[in-house]
Amino acid sequence: MTIFNKIKELSNGVRMPQLGLGVYKMTNSEETLAAISYAIKAGYRAIDTATIYENEKETGEAIRHSGVAREDLFITSKVWNTDQGYDETLRAFEKSLKLLDLEYLDLYLTHWPVKDKFVDTYLAIERLYEEKLIRAIGVSNHHEHHLEKIFAKANVQPMVNQVEVHPRLTQEPLRAFCKEHEIAVTSWSPLARGGLLTEPTLQHIGKKHQKTSAQVIIRWHLQNDLIVIPKSVTPERIVENISVGDFELSKSEMDTINALNLDERCGTNPEDF
Repeated sequence: MTIFNKIKELSNGVRMPQLGLGVYKMTNSEETLAAISYAIKAGYRAIDTATIYENEKETGEAIRHSGVAREDLFITSKVWNTDQGYDETLRAFEKSLKLLDLEYLDLYLTHWPVKDKFVDTYLAIERLYEEKLIRAIGVSNHHEHHLEKIFAKANVQPMVNQVEVHPRLTQEPLRAFCKEHEIAVTSWSPLARGGLLTEPTLQHIGKKHQKTSAQVIIRWHLQNDLIVIPKSVTPERIVENISVGDFELSKSEMDTINALNLDERCGTNPEDF
């Protein structure tokens, strides 16, 4: 069992762990605290939260009690849709920082491209970056045309775009666009909300490597140069998800998994949002 601890260098030189813990839908306070604490103990160094998850307070608490130096952890949060706009975003950030009880965030994202607001939201995040309250800045659920609107107004391009990616939704055109503009892509819902765990192709590949389907999918993300944030509150799963450093998928296995794409979403399409 070898944990995966490689780093992805963002366009501004900030180093972000390529594999982290997502804490979406962790609403039980004790369970959240236990899961994050356990993950940090198991070797995770990146935690991805958001205002709407309502667990920033627990995330901050777990960080403080972890015994790991703050500078060795990478903490991401996101501004929610009802808090978007320039001044509103600055206020929302202040609130998040207070709940997390941190002096800075490693990454702050616009959660969704709220019409007529997402550019101003990003410009506020850019200001926080200039004030050194955030080490890296980015967006979530933004398509090419959203990003182009930001490029037209911003001085600093987004460094990260966090979008739904998994073998049923490979998002290749968007990923290619991001790569061209030096924007790292983070995959949310990387296991298609568990819907791919019984997929026969993935199970077959897993058997060959003596790994689970989840580990095969996580490895697929990593070998596609994606940042990946699987969510789990189960200790065994938390360890399983990071124990992907001791095997590699062949080119033909990668191609086979790519071919599972159906452009099928588990979540909302930013176009219909």
